Amino acid sequence: MHELSLLRGLMRRIERVARDEGVERVREVRLHLGALAHISPEHLREHFDQAASGSVADGARLVIDVGTDASDARAQDITLESLVVED
Repeated sequence: MHELSLLRGLMRRIERVARDEGVERVREVRLHLGALAHISPEHLREHFDQAASGSVADGARLVIDVGTDASDARAQDITLESLVVED
């Protein structure tokens, strides 16, 4: 259930950014996955597809930059880096 909580928070951030920017459709979501984030990129992708269903990010491509430095300040975080929107 930890994944569900992570993805709900991520989807809230995506929806908020899209709403604030007047975006109706997100084509790509770029994330930074910290070295100590406790979820694999594959597992994150699987849950992202489920969480994004019916949202502005439904069908969006997920690009994940995976951190390797456990001492990085973002080592435990999943950070929303950017959204690429429909033209």
